Amino acid sequence: MENINFTMNRLEEGRWGRVIRLDTKGDMRRRLQDIGLVEGTMVRCLRKSPSGDPAAYLIRGAVIALRNEASSEIFVE
Repeated sequence: MENINFTMNRLEEGRWGRVIRLDTKGDMRRRLQDIGLVEGTMVRCLRKSPSGDPAAYLIRGAVIALRNEASSEIFVE
């Protein structure tokens, strides 16, 4: 079975994904790594705002809200 890769902002509410790549640079990359978003991390989309931006994700036991701008640069499978 082949893995399907897509950006984290496309995770549906209640779904899990495993981080496979960060395409961010600079300060934003560092912030994401500091909250535990590194290759292999499991993330779950808990809730999206009515407009879809931001969304709340469960990351290593913490609930973190991320805007589409950031989550669109995180690839999951």
